[in-house]
Amino acid sequence: MPRSSLPRNILLRRSTRSLPIQTPRPIASRSITTTTSSSSPSSSNPRQDAPSTSTSSFSTINASEISHFSSLSSQWWDETGEFKLLHRMNPTRIEYIRQKVALGPSEGEEWTFENRHSDFTRESKRGTGLWLSGKRCLDVGCGGGLLSESLARLGGQVVGVDASESNIGIATTHAQQDPSLSTKMQNGELKFVHSSAEVLRDAGEKFDVVCAMEVLEHVDQPGEFMKCLGQMVKPGGHLILSTISRTPLSQLLTLTLAEDVLRLVTPGTHTYWKFVKPLELRRFVYSDMGGYDTWHRNEDASDIRTEEVGETRGIVYDPLAGKWKLWGGVEGSTWKEVGEGCNYMYHARKRV
Repeated sequence: MPRSSLPRNILLRRSTRSLPIQTPRPIASRSITTTTSSSSPSSSNPRQDAPSTSTSSFSTINASEISHFSSLSSQWWDETGEFKLLHRMNPTRIEYIRQKVALGPSEGEEWTFENRHSDFTRESKRGTGLWLSGKRCLDVGCGGGLLSESLARLGGQVVGVDASESNIGIATTHAQQDPSLSTKMQNGELKFVHSSAEVLRDAGEKFDVVCAMEVLEHVDQPGEFMKCLGQMVKPGGHLILSTISRTPLSQLLTLTLAEDVLRLVTPGTHTYWKFVKPLELRRFVYSDMGGYDTWHRNEDASDIRTEEVGETRGIVYDPLAGKWKLWGGVEGSTWKEVGEGCNYMYHARKRV
């Protein structure tokens, strides 16, 4: 069983000071009707010093979506405002990443009779402390930097990228208010870049962990976006997403209740037909992103699935506790499918 996650104050720090807002500048998006990207990853060696901010000939950015989130950028660090549900979701997302990156099958020391006595000691240290040390992490659609800051505090070398210039301004300003994060920024261990995933992909950037949290449902051509993310994962690296399934339940909870009735989220934030079902996502990675030749089969009961890549797991909000929780359930059971009926996580690991 996974060990308990780190204290929340390590994952997320509050700031009570107001943040200056940069005026958002519209970013043009290009409508692509073909299913194949017009550009491919650079064949040059990946740059490790700083992400490229050059332009790309292809983009999955939706200009209206960027304009919408730019108008809300000043609220990113208000834990009682527009993004309060994301603030509450962040520790649970970090715990899921920890389970997959730090507690997943180890490719380290081979088991032998001579070293078996050290198994418990070695295993007890996994997923504790700075468990992202030495790993280069990408946070696509980083917004105000909620996830990026947490990954940096856990030892990761983090690049947060967002197509909204005002979001990047907020993320940069907030991180600079924390002395430890400010030092990481000065040392190049935490960067916020106003750009797109396609630009980084075209520059040949590679990462140990690629995250896109609550982004897939906001882009044009989600298939091309997924391919772009997959191309930036290093061999042995991890692709981790959170998104929303396209079900009557998600329509009720996300659109009707959260937006129209309770106004927890600004109406128009989500579009139902953009939601992607877990099965659709797993099958796409298998059919269009290299399948088992590129990605590992799962190490749990979900390995019974064929022609699908990756694990999906529901993430459910408990209004009584005020927390998000990872959903359980036996693989293939109705109970597991119910848990993935709205918000869910996705993970796949690339072969070495």
